Amino acid sequence: MPSALSNLDLFIIAAYLAAILAIGFWCRKRQKTTRHYFLAGRHLPWWAISGSIVATETSAITFVSIPGVAFARGGNFTFLQLVLGYLLGRIVICILFIPAYFRKSLLTIYELLRSKFGPQVKSLAASLFIVMRTIADGVRLLLTSVVMATVWRSFFPGVATPAATAVSIAIIGGVMLLFTAAGGMEAVVWTEVLHVGVYIIGAIAAATLLIHAIPGGFHGAVAIGDQAHKFRVFDFAFDLKRPYTFWAGVIGGCFLNMSTHGTDQYMVQRYLCTTSSRKAQIALLSSGVVILVQFIGFLFIGALLFAYYRPDLRPVAFTSNDQVFPDFIINHVPSGLSGLIIAAVLAAATSPSVNSIAATAVTDLYQPLVRDRSDAHYLRVSRLLTVIAGIAQITVALTLIGTTSSAVNTALGVASLINGPILGVFLLSAMQREGSTAAFAGMIAGIVAVTTVWLLNLVAWPWFAVIGSLTTLGVGLILAHSPSPREADVTTVST
Repeated sequence: MPSALSNLDLFIIAAYLAAILAIGFWCRKRQKTTRHYFLAGRHLPWWAISGSIVATETSAITFVSIPGVAFARGGNFTFLQLVLGYLLGRIVICILFIPAYFRKSLLTIYELLRSKFGPQVKSLAASLFIVMRTIADGVRLLLTSVVMATVWRSFFPGVATPAATAVSIAIIGGVMLLFTAAGGMEAVVWTEVLHVGVYIIGAIAAATLLIHAIPGGFHGAVAIGDQAHKFRVFDFAFDLKRPYTFWAGVIGGCFLNMSTHGTDQYMVQRYLCTTSSRKAQIALLSSGVVILVQFIGFLFIGALLFAYYRPDLRPVAFTSNDQVFPDFIINHVPSGLSGLIIAAVLAAATSPSVNSIAATAVTDLYQPLVRDRSDAHYLRVSRLLTVIAGIAQITVALTLIGTTSSAVNTALGVASLINGPILGVFLLSAMQREGSTAAFAGMIAGIVAVTTVWLLNLVAWPWFAVIGSLTTLGVGLILAHSPSPREADVTTVST
């Protein structure tokens, strides 16, 4: 087997990036209005939306880091407990949120908050979403670029890793910007459908090669994994500092999924691209089944990598568990298949949030300030803000080059810091018809609470969304039902 990628691998990677760009520019001709640019004319089939949800949930973090979770010393399949929470969260979303979004002709979900709590709460939620997505997807771009840096160094060994990573960030970020700015949400969804097929083929190819490379094949790998307790799924210990317990998975995973899939414009915008709430519900629930199978597959790849490298018997030269799968792809996969699997990693990375960021910025922040302009004007601004959002994510990725903390924990943790309070204010909107001050104060309290427990390392990241949302909801309900100072004065005088 080759020790580095070949020209054929590079050709496959380049062809895949070219295909993504072609889809973007093919969709450009239909982007005549802001609604088509952001919602694809609301005509996309449910199965395409389902594939888009799966691709969006399957970032390069999933492709690279989830195998590392099972490969790690003491690692196992307890991550699946989170997926159980994800499935439960999807059911709640289908009942509580999706029908409400389709009752109004929304472009962004934060417009719903304006009708309940006024422009201040809407603007705060929209701004928090923009900040959170920029940071989280900057991390995602960085992780993918670390993998691609290994590709460039296989062709140019003299290039330092930080420089190769920076070049990778520029290339991947540039492609993402071009096809998204050109083709809008329609291009995003159809490229994500392509991504699903590519990374499933890539993952199956990698697993097949690993099985054939391990002494004893499938049964030998299972025996080694079982001996190392890799296939343990449930951990019922009640330890708030451990991320992969049953309680953190089911409770924390449910709240996290409700926030990321129910009150996050990045994901909900995909539901709004289909024709009805029922089709959106089918898309979301069907994606949950695929996600469960997918996570089992990626964790199994991690167990296969453990059986292949045997870090329990001999030292391995990895500074991070995130490096294990990329090393296998580059150095132990035949020519051609390496390029396909790297393309799969790229597929998992190029599910951009910049279109959703631009939709939020234009609809919830720009239009209230710059009113009564033509739709053509807002469409031009939308494309411009798409580019600006992409540049911001590239900047985040460049800034984080050289960090060593786990990409999974960092990205999901940062998302939970803000997603929880946003979920809380949407839950508040379902219970409280008015009270902008209460909602605003609740969100601030939620952010303070979850940031405090994060900085003090009091709980593991799956609990962030629980703490942030319940704090926001609790403070909001208390303040909403408390008498105002004027009401209190009247009550005092009357008594």
